[in-house]
Amino acid sequence: MFSHSDLATLNDLEMQVYNFIIKNRERVSYMTIRELAEQAGVSTTTVLRFCRKMQCDGWSEFRIRFKLSLQQTTPPLAHSGVNEIVSFFKSINNEEFEQLISRAAKMIIQAERVFFIGAGTSGSLGKYGARFFSNVGKFCHHIDDPYYPVSRSLYENALAIILSVSGETEEILRLASQFSLHHCKIISVTNSETSSLARMADFNLSYHMPQIRLADRYDITTQVPVIYILETLGRKISAQLAP
Repeated sequence: MFSHSDLATLNDLEMQVYNFIIKNRERVSYMTIRELAEQAGVSTTTVLRFCRKMQCDGWSEFRIRFKLSLQQTTPPLAHSGVNEIVSFFKSINNEEFEQLISRAAKMIIQAERVFFIGAGTSGSLGKYGARFFSNVGKFCHHIDDPYYPVSRSLYENALAIILSVSGETEEILRLASQFSLHHCKIISVTNSETSSLARMADFNLSYHMPQIRLADRYDITTQVPVIYILETLGRKISAQLAP
């Protein structure tokens, strides 16, 4: 029911509504719009905007369509993040997302040098992405230190693939600005298309997963979508590089 193109239109408050709904699938079908708005921490106007972006006239229509979609799927598992991941894969199972992957792969193939950039968990995934791409024939470097000095000569015909869940990490934004200043193309892989990094990038791939933090500090948002995006890009690159 939630397509990748529809999710990409949501702002931060509307994304709160989406996150609440997929975490409380069985409850929301029986909630009023006021109850949903209160528990999701938004206004009823925000809920209505969310419904319209999901191609529904209002909350009543959305609630009926959502309940029907639940009845057509397998019984829900105990909450362990599975529902969110299943929703992600359903949202990208379309030609539109395939076209996004193809456009990103073309940019990567055309670049003479490719750098994966990330810090923390995203840095580890950047290292994985660089190795995966190198395995399929597109040699890449990875940088997991946002203060790593990059020679100006390396910016020429280069591309930076920058990974960040929030897209708001100060050090990563500083490094992205440095790449952009020297006319280096940027592909960002973020959780939201409205983040600062996504807006700064030449091209963005987003995955729209509920962001989870422990004690408002440690981010444990699932990175399964990121791994899938990187591996899908790698396979697309491999197919296009094949003689």
